[in-house]
Amino acid sequence: MKDFKIEGTQSIPEIVGDWNKGILSISGDSYPENSFELFEPLLQWVEGFLDQADCDLKLKLSLLYLNTSSVKIMMDIFDLLEVAHSQGKSVGVTWSYDEDNERVAELAEDFKEDCTFPFDIRAF
Repeated sequence: MKDFKIEGTQSIPEIVGDWNKGILSISGDSYPENSFELFEPLLQWVEGFLDQADCDLKLKLSLLYLNTSSVKIMMDIFDLLEVAHSQGKSVGVTWSYDEDNERVAELAEDFKEDCTFPFDIRAF
């Protein structure tokens, strides 16, 4: 496989997947018009990485706003990480958020409650 990139815009987060380092970074606002169309290649990349790569996968999030369909995509990604973790693969999430944004902090906490893999939440 190869690295993955989606350029960020006002409504689309910047997404960068580094295959060799095992790092997937997602940052910015996420309220695209068609989340499924936008994020399907990302889900395929995560699945491919978890199936083929020989290194850990670390997901680094710095999201400011997520619409409902983006939340669903994050749930799908976390489900993939959960399955990989249950199979003994090393995965983890670091979610950084603006300390003034309580809504995103609460969302991150809600996700963390459902995950058994390492999940760190940090204010900036």
